[in-house]
Amino acid sequence: MSYSSRLSRAFQNAPILPLGPCSRYVLISDCHRGNGTWGDNFLKNQNLYFTALKHYYAQGYTYIELGDGDELWENRRMSQIIEIHNNVFWLLSLFYRQGRLYLLYGNHDMEKKRPGYSNQVCNTFFSTDSQCHQPLFPGLTFYEGLILEQHGQRQCGQEQCRQGQRLYLTHGHQADPLNSTFWRLARFLVRYFWQPLEHFGVLDPTSAAKNYTHKDKVEQRLTDYAQKTGHILITGHTHRPRLSIDTPYFNTGSCVHPRCITCLEILGDKLTLVKWASDTRKDHTLYVGREVLSQIKL
Repeated sequence: MSYSSRLSRAFQNAPILPLGPCSRYVLISDCHRGNGTWGDNFLKNQNLYFTALKHYYAQGYTYIELGDGDELWENRRMSQIIEIHNNVFWLLSLFYRQGRLYLLYGNHDMEKKRPGYSNQVCNTFFSTDSQCHQPLFPGLTFYEGLILEQHGQRQCGQEQCRQGQRLYLTHGHQADPLNSTFWRLARFLVRYFWQPLEHFGVLDPTSAAKNYTHKDKVEQRLTDYAQKTGHILITGHTHRPRLSIDTPYFNTGSCVHPRCITCLEILGDKLTLVKWASDTRKDHTLYVGREVLSQIKL
């Protein structure tokens, strides 16, 4: 199966969410939440991520995670990840209770596509605040793709209606054969070969996030797919943030950049690429700030 067919398959029977003047969505990808050990790449940015999540929850945004939210290649047990990042999952559970949470799976958390996975692994969590088990994501479905659809609107003073625009959301690993068709082999190599070598500074050459030649090739395939199909395609996977009017392919970036996290915000008809990072005030106190990197109108 070609990468184009794999991408198209991700949107077959995908849920369709409304996109309109009152829409508020935040698109985040590649958190790679781990088990709190040296290999947990999310650990260094957990405070930035939690601060951003609190902001989006208070502002009424719907949270959409575009895959690789949890690192299930290097770690075998999801329960350990939930336990270590208890505060994050508590906040995500609040989004879920209000119907404002959608989680996609990527190559590093492909196991989530198994039927019943949420009820088996993510049904409850132990809250350190209440010292008891509370609902986490009971009955949640993890999707491969999601579509945001803008309903046709009548132009002021005209009779014709503008056709509704669609945004196609998926992780993006479908354009990467080793991380899609042969993901079990890739997981084996990461878990038993490349992860131990990271101790010595050796980066995984098969990773689209760490190998720039491979990253460019995957992004070119994603761009070609968006142009050929006429879709506005939004993914993660490569960890390289991207938002420009010159191409119909956009990328959220990731939550494991060295000193920041990046994400895409949808507010009404504006799509904004933002960065959350630590900064200092004049009195030398630290704070977490939000910076707009790029913005386009849908």
